[in-house]
Amino acid sequence: MTAATSMPAPRPLSLRVSVTDRCQLRCRYCMPREGVPHHAHADILRYEEIVALVRVLQKVAPVAKVRLTGGEPLVRPEIERLIGMLAGLHLPEIALTTNGQLLCRMAAPLKAAGLARVNVSLDSLNAQTYRELTHGGVLSKTIAGIDEALRCGLTPLKLNTVVLRGVNEAGILDLVAFAAERDVEIRFLEVMPIGTAAEHCREWFFSSDEVKAVIKTRYRLEPIPRTSGSTCRSFTVSDGAVAIGRAGFISACSDPFCGDCGRLRLTSDGRLIGCLAADIGIPVRALLADSHGGTKPLEDAISGILAHKKSRSAFCQPQIMAAIGG
Repeated sequence: MTAATSMPAPRPLSLRVSVTDRCQLRCRYCMPREGVPHHAHADILRYEEIVALVRVLQKVAPVAKVRLTGGEPLVRPEIERLIGMLAGLHLPEIALTTNGQLLCRMAAPLKAAGLARVNVSLDSLNAQTYRELTHGGVLSKTIAGIDEALRCGLTPLKLNTVVLRGVNEAGILDLVAFAAERDVEIRFLEVMPIGTAAEHCREWFFSSDEVKAVIKTRYRLEPIPRTSGSTCRSFTVSDGAVAIGRAGFISACSDPFCGDCGRLRLTSDGRLIGCLAADIGIPVRALLADSHGGTKPLEDAISGILAHKKSRSAFCQPQIMAAIGG
């Protein structure tokens, strides 16, 4: 008699929630300079709907983290209220990704509401390059936001830098030093051929290996064991024999991390996406509102998305990054 084979435990999930498609910046790789047509406010998921979706997701698989994104999440009114509602679900981690322009005045209330930590986009330490790359961003505001977030304990704080050839690669070493001074990890991201970046991706693409080569002209890199499901491969940065910080590399094009990916994305208009590179998503708002079927239809839809997560062969995402959630 053969012993019954137990089913493997569901993989812990990381849900990225785009709370808005609006942003006050126009980063070259994310959004056209003229902006994009916005969803009507009535088409954006209410906070109560987002929380209801997370509750159902918790029935299907363990939710290890919920990360709030945009657009720019801090431009959505009362974002602290959503954080407080999510905190009531006793999630292991609630995080947020921001451009940092509003972070200085919002860090304390975000922390008080239950936010654990933030990732801050910082593509250059040169004020002019930063302004031109973001089409209007003020570097000093983002740096003030980083320092205030650290003071408030929104840690471990991480910096995200998208490296574009001919635009900001000259500042790589300065960014490594900046992160080391503040004892935060900096993560270098390869630009992806999605949305507005697709047209210029070949021109802009600067691989993770090239970034590492630049860093090694001044520092030593030692790999840190990768956590299963992580999109980032991290390294200790050493100056001589002294470890001074950490640098991570998110290599979506040159070294994909699809094999053990546990990410889902919820767009601001209610589409649940299993893969940033390919999916247009499944609308879940109607399923959330289905009072007759209970949560079973939504649970089945989530299970279907998870079952069809697989390694991609190419990027074919038709949406721009701001519409998906960065």
